[in-house]
Amino acid sequence: MLNIVTNYIIRRKGKQIRPMFVFLTAKLLGNVTPATYIAAALIEILHTATLIHDDVVDDTHERRGFLSINAIWKSKIAVLVGDYLLSRGLLLAVNNKQYELLDIVSGAVKEMSEGELLQIQKSRKLNLTEEQYYEIIRKKTAALIASCTACGAKSVSASEETVNRMWKFGENIGMAFQIKDDLLDYHDRNIIGKPTGNDIKEKKLTLPLIYGLSNNNKADNNRILRLISNNHKNSKKIREVIEFVKRNGGIEYSQNKMSEYRNKALEIIADYPDSEIKKSLIDLVNFTTTRTA
Repeated sequence: MLNIVTNYIIRRKGKQIRPMFVFLTAKLLGNVTPATYIAAALIEILHTATLIHDDVVDDTHERRGFLSINAIWKSKIAVLVGDYLLSRGLLLAVNNKQYELLDIVSGAVKEMSEGELLQIQKSRKLNLTEEQYYEIIRKKTAALIASCTACGAKSVSASEETVNRMWKFGENIGMAFQIKDDLLDYHDRNIIGKPTGNDIKEKKLTLPLIYGLSNNNKADNNRILRLISNNHKNSKKIREVIEFVKRNGGIEYSQNKMSEYRNKALEIIADYPDSEIKKSLIDLVNFTTTRTA
């Protein structure tokens, strides 16, 4: 069964942006080593495990335009396969005695769990502030991308100062990446393998909606929050919430914030000498904010 499920996962793998950040960061700072390959594999395996678990938590039946693991094999098997991948990732690091890499990535996984739990807690009360939103996405998304760039640096024996610098580089990329993800939810067409307004259906308050609510009168806000609370499965009502966000500047504000984080990331590597690797890294950072899926 594991062979069947993992083969299904491998044939539907995503863009593998995270391993690319590991390799490009390592190459920016030195020469790729066996530890770089271990870091890239470890992070991609753990990322895949968290996606499988996320689909169970969110009861999502599609992932990248294909049926999710829990949609085909049900939640019990999906959870166990996610656990299995998690253990294989950890063993990869332990068996190769890459304890420093494991320390970085384990810290990121802890942050991801905290971020997801905080988001669930806040979605129940629909009272998320902009600062709390940034804290959630810093933990649930940015921490793992930060671990990619930090592990890339660590794998080529960079100094502790450089590893910390590369962590901040990845963290800013991750913040921009998640804001872009949240903006994609407001696209008019289903281009990312999930329905438009999916976050609203799950009662998740993301930056476009948070700003829309902060830029409006209390009566309208209460009406929108009631729609999300009571009619979040109703496509017509979801469309009403999306139009509210667009009308109140939520899209433009979020795009500006996304660009701010992207620019912060690019500033961190600005003083490295120009090279083909640096250009590729800049292109990859820009891709995270211009992608359509």
